[in-house]
Amino acid sequence: MSSEEPANAPASQLSLQEIANERKVHGNDCYRSRKWNEALVAYQSALNHLPKRHDKQAESGSSSGGKDGNDEENEDPNRMGKGKATEGNDQEEETPIEISSPVVSEAEKQTASLRAMLNANIGACYVKLGDHKEAVKYCTEAILDDPTYIKARERRAASNDILNTWTSLTAIQEDYNALLKLVPSTTYQADIKRKLDRLQPRIETAQKKETDEMLDKLKGLGNSNFGLSTENFKFVPNGSGGYSVNFTR
Repeated sequence: MSSEEPANAPASQLSLQEIANERKVHGNDCYRSRKWNEALVAYQSALNHLPKRHDKQAESGSSSGGKDGNDEENEDPNRMGKGKATEGNDQEEETPIEISSPVVSEAEKQTASLRAMLNANIGACYVKLGDHKEAVKYCTEAILDDPTYIKARERRAASNDILNTWTSLTAIQEDYNALLKLVPSTTYQADIKRKLDRLQPRIETAQKKETDEMLDKLKGLGNSNFGLSTENFKFVPNGSGGYSVNFTR
């Protein structure tokens, strides 16, 4: 990612992007030194110097992906994420920014690209710190700015896999299907397809477990306080990996 700005970029935007790039570089140094908290602070500070994504370009969405790769131990945590694949809760729907659109200026494209990298870097720090919900959140932000961001999708799927809920496991399918389109490697695609095949039984198991737990809670609440039966409650998939509870008489 280049820190250079077009000659006609506003001076204030130039200086803010320069500051953001400087802090990103500092964050990369901390990350290489395994100083995850210091790297997190540096990346967040860099992100705070960039304009936020416009509401019309954002979605209310989320999901996570494959292996984290060994490049993170020695380099920028996203160095391999833009053009190559590494080997190897509740979510909302995404509406990514169209950075390839001719109506988006070059300066806006560069800002979106840097913002995506910083969010993905923050996600990488949260992975190292063991906070996978936050990792999913920030990787989702990266993907909203750049839907083709391979490393962010891989990392998001990996964190969702660790969260291991009905919603998170369902969300992995989105990233795996996107990666099948983004990465032409036959070996890589075969690996993703195997993961997809193994995923469906886990989704069904998690769905049954969470549904049973919810029914048990409703049974206790209904029978003790309202005289209701579990037969009054129906679980209906909501189409995005979750479910809604309908009350019937």
